[in-house]
Amino acid sequence: MAMMERLELNAVNDVCDRSSVRLVESPVFVISTVRSGSTLLRCVLNAHSELHAGHELHLGDLQVRLDTDPAVTAMSALGISSAELEYLLWDRLLDRQLKNSGKNVLVEKTPGNAYIWKRIAECWPQARYIFLLRHPLHVLESLVEVIREGATEEQLAVGDADEVAARLKRAALRMLVPMIEAVIEARDNLPGITVRYEDLTAHPRIVTQRICEFLDVPWEAGMLDYGSREQGPYQMFLGDWHEKILSGVIQPHRELPSADDVPEELLAYCKAFAYLP
Repeated sequence: MAMMERLELNAVNDVCDRSSVRLVESPVFVISTVRSGSTLLRCVLNAHSELHAGHELHLGDLQVRLDTDPAVTAMSALGISSAELEYLLWDRLLDRQLKNSGKNVLVEKTPGNAYIWKRIAECWPQARYIFLLRHPLHVLESLVEVIREGATEEQLAVGDADEVAARLKRAALRMLVPMIEAVIEARDNLPGITVRYEDLTAHPRIVTQRICEFLDVPWEAGMLDYGSREQGPYQMFLGDWHEKILSGVIQPHRELPSADDVPEELLAYCKAFAYLP
């Protein structure tokens, strides 16, 4: 190979190596379904002096597009793919949020992260993961109520109460089942710590101490009083916005259902999450 060609190849490789270095080297991702208590967990973590756990960022919905041949050629010459460009955007966004917070560790909790866990792991090889589980039936019931809130009066007026309830349940299952399966897949393939919503609400001190140990930060009692800290907006698309989270107090979970109460569609997932034997 000619000297000039070797120099050009080395230059491209050097750029590729630099592009793989992340501004935020080891972010923390909460992997969960919707309605699993991720907003509560992020508020509790955000109350820590070293942890920034802001509202949902929806990284998977942010895209970088190369619209022209010159742009494609330029990025190709740099050895940067469109996927890597998106990773650079993701990393810069997390870096911005972390620096603005003045803290040391960033936590990202968008439930949609369950669908893009492979890309997250590719972008941040040193990322850390918290797998947040909640009983699937309680997740389903909570999701049904959210869907009901978003339905119009006309939609809710079609059919009797049982028919409406059945439609809402079907809609919730269509949304929930693929997300549960994504969480299971991520949990089977990524290292991390598993936290149950029920344990977090019943024994918040013990659970937060375990999380802090995992994240290598000292435990702080103020984490249990998340309502006394600025937590950013509570609104749709950014996390939970309902009365319980707005209370600023960690509230007890509902009694776990019996196996007889679990619909057939969720039995396998209750077993996968060890809520049923």
